[in-house]
Amino acid sequence: MKIVLITALLSLLPISELRGAIPFALGNGMPLVFTYIFAVLLNALVGPLVFIFLSTLHRWLVKFHWYKSFFDSFVEKNRHKVENKIVKYGYAGITLFIAIPLPVTGAYTGTLVAWIMGLDAKKTFLSVLIGVVISGIIVTIISYYGIAAFSIFIKQINV
Repeated sequence: MKIVLITALLSLLPISELRGAIPFALGNGMPLVFTYIFAVLLNALVGPLVFIFLSTLHRWLVKFHWYKSFFDSFVEKNRHKVENKIVKYGYAGITLFIAIPLPVTGAYTGTLVAWIMGLDAKKTFLSVLIGVVISGIIVTIISYYGIAAFSIFIKQINV
């Protein structure tokens, strides 16, 4: 049960997400299919939760002048970095960004980019879900075969 809870936590944390949850679970003996489904479902929840949180927080904070000027300058400064790619690739770009399991490319960052760009929430949720599913497949395959390849270094204790 402890392994399941740690896997859940890792799936929901912004730094680890699937890249931490799946290798941890598989390395601790959780079944492959359960690990994949469990970690992907939890990580897919990040999209709606982050989008709703950001929208709610923004509606509340926009009442303050200092926040409005900070937010406007932050958005304008960062929008130029991703706007061309978002316009060119749209929601498929968000999906691809999330699907590639590299540091800082995951459901949190993809949702944040979509929210800053003012993209539709429902389409963003679908893009996040598809990206997380693809990323989960990649991480599961790499983790499964990586753990198998390095299992010769793990001391087995017969009880």
